[in-house]
Amino acid sequence: MKSTVKVVVDGGKATPAPPLGPQITMLGLKSPEVIKKINDETKKFEGMKVPVLIEVDKTTKEYHLSVLMPSVSQLLIKAAKLEKGFGDRKDSASISFAEVKRIAIDHAEYSLAKDEKGLINEVLGSCVSLGLKVDNKDPKELIKR
Repeated sequence: MKSTVKVVVDGGKATPAPPLGPQITMLGLKSPEVIKKINDETKKFEGMKVPVLIEVDKTTKEYHLSVLMPSVSQLLIKAAKLEKGFGDRKDSASISFAEVKRIAIDHAEYSLAKDEKGLINEVLGSCVSLGLKVDNKDPKELIKR
């Protein structure tokens, strides 16, 4: 019998505190071992919220971790070196179009876009929501192109 648990952890900083620790224990796993593995695999996403799937075979107690990609907004905020989005574009930060393109390509498997332009437009839309500029321009201008 297999069970799957989806949790969201801080990259590289998961702890056995609730809600993660009790969920792992309820699956019959050793919490410190699983949390160490989660932290090792999410370390590259430090400072971001990262979704993690834990698939457990309850009879053998074997498990498999799948680290999913953080949200587009989390990646954009990290690329802009911010703590959160602005919303107000008066003093907003700017990121490069190359960063937007890289984030779009990284998120391709989670998108419904049919081509690269659609992927990029999705990320540009998130820039609008967060109040970020792209190459010091309003992302709405780039979406129209």
